[in-house]
Amino acid sequence: MTTKPEHRVQGVDHTAFPTFDPAATVKFYRDTLKFPVVHSICAAGWGPEDHPDFIHFFFDIGGGDRIAFFYYFGLEPFGDPDAPGDSWAKLPAGTPQYFVNSRHLAIHVDDEEDLLEYRRRLDESQWPVEMQVMHETIESIYTHDPNGYMVEITRALRPVTPQEDLDAELTIEALCDVAQGDSPSLDKLLTRKAELIVEKAADWTPAEAAR
Repeated sequence: MTTKPEHRVQGVDHTAFPTFDPAATVKFYRDTLKFPVVHSICAAGWGPEDHPDFIHFFFDIGGGDRIAFFYYFGLEPFGDPDAPGDSWAKLPAGTPQYFVNSRHLAIHVDDEEDLLEYRRRLDESQWPVEMQVMHETIESIYTHDPNGYMVEITRALRPVTPQEDLDAELTIEALCDVAQGDSPSLDKLLTRKAELIVEKAADWTPAEAAR
């Protein structure tokens, strides 16, 4: 019988940050650094009534690891992005909690057994699991570390398909279009995405459509 080692994590699944400028973010990571867009999640709110619609999008940074960003529709920039040093970490009083929590570290584990083992460890500690959530392709547990940072431990429920990669590319292209216009919203993003599907469908071959 093989005994699992005490160290069960498999590195970083993704690290996530908010962005006020998704078009520039995509230009830097996808176009400049050549990190492909590999997944996106569109959500009409998230729990509390005052939570805005948002999109959560991911870039492949190699080795199965990803960096991800949240763009909240209707949320105006605050803080001082031009200040030197770690200015974005020093958020002003009154910053929405969902914005604080969007900056989190997600650590990947292999399977449900490992996820539940980490849940047991956390629940027996000073930092018990605060929520366990099934997302589109992952299951995750969440807590805050002693510094107040949100930490996520996650396992894959299934592989992300090539079709979902294509969907992410279209979603991000639509996001870049609407985020640079007036009053961006999730409805406008979905409308623009539908337009892009129609525009590009005639040029797709069966192989491209199944990427």
